[in-house]
Order: sequence, then structure tokens, then C-alpha cells
Amino acid sequence: MDSKAVTLRMPTSMAVDLAAVARADGNSMSEAMREAMEQYIVSRRSDQDFKVRLRKRLDEDRELFEKLAE
Repeated sequence: MDSKAVTLRMPTSMAVDLAAVARADGNSMSEAMREAMEQYIVSRRSDQDFKVRLRKRLDEDRELFEKLAE
């Protein structure tokens, strides 16, 4: 698997909770975070309001890039 290292800051209490949950599940904190992020992405992709906002942003970005390319 190709991967990219990222840095994530979170409240200490959340990090403690995450470590406990990951350990109870027999996972690393990294694996627990990957699973949580995957669930987040899946939930966003199935949200129709999100898709509307995404398409709006794509249109805005397209316009900006077209202006820059002139």
C-alpha cells in the first residue's frame, strides 16, 4: 500500500480515549485513525448535501484555474 505520513493534533483526552479503544480492539492508533477516516469519507460520499457543496467548489475552482490559464 502506498502511504503518506501526516501529523494530526487532537486533545489529550481524545488521544487517551483513542489509545484505549484501539488497544481494546487489538489495533494500533494508526489503524484506528485510518478506519475512522475511511468511515468519514464513506459517509461524506453518501451525503447529498455534501455532493452539492463539492460540485459548487469544483465549479469555483474550475473558474479560478481557467482565469489563471488566460
